[in-house]
Amino acid sequence: MHLKNKIKIIIYFLLFILIYTPTAKSAEECFEGTSRTIFKFNMAVDEAVIEPLARGYNKLPAPIKTGTSNFTSNIGILLSIPNNLLQGNLKQFGHSVGSFVINTSVGILGFLNPAEKIGLKPHKEDVGQTLGSYGVGTGCYFVLPILGPTTARDSLGMLADSFVDPFAHVTLRENEILSTSGNALDYFSVKTVTAVDFRSDNDKNFQSLEKNSLDLYSSMKSLYLQDRENKIKNSFDDQDEWGNLDN
Repeated sequence: MHLKNKIKIIIYFLLFILIYTPTAKSAEECFEGTSRTIFKFNMAVDEAVIEPLARGYNKLPAPIKTGTSNFTSNIGILLSIPNNLLQGNLKQFGHSVGSFVINTSVGILGFLNPAEKIGLKPHKEDVGQTLGSYGVGTGCYFVLPILGPTTARDSLGMLADSFVDPFAHVTLRENEILSTSGNALDYFSVKTVTAVDFRSDNDKNFQSLEKNSLDLYSSMKSLYLQDRENKIKNSFDDQDEWGNLDN
């Protein structure tokens, strides 16, 4: 089956479970048994691969770790720029554009973060958040292999992200105007480093959650849904401890 046809089938499926979820306000468990099985698989992958990588990454000299984190965050701003515009948030649009331009130039490709020192602190935005800001309900909640917790709305958003994100256009597709041939390795390398950086920053939080949760699956579900709701409402105080859960 052609890749485009596969993507269409996935989109139609996500739209179906999004539309036919009983309530738009709260996420319904549509595949809990399957999701719990996938969750256990993801936890095994985390224990065997991600956690050791994160702890090794955490031992890097502070300037290298901070520079790497700044670099991946700067690339992540590219997805925020069009989404801020789609949401009509002109202030954050200005912050995102200004931060990216300053950090990419003065900040040496984003390894430094001089934009923050002058008060530019862009919020991370994606298509899932944009859909939520327009009142689109969460749809079904489920867990994806490797990618982790999501909803029908956010999964649809993830597919759309690759069409909206300028970095994805440069790395995943051939572009005659930009003279790029596309290199998926660059895209997924940055995404992997971003995930390891997040896991490293939140290692103690993960340990505490795992130790104190009677049902880790339910705790992660609650944390994810609350985090996404806070982001849609642009209420960031409640998520400072964990940072960005959708990295």
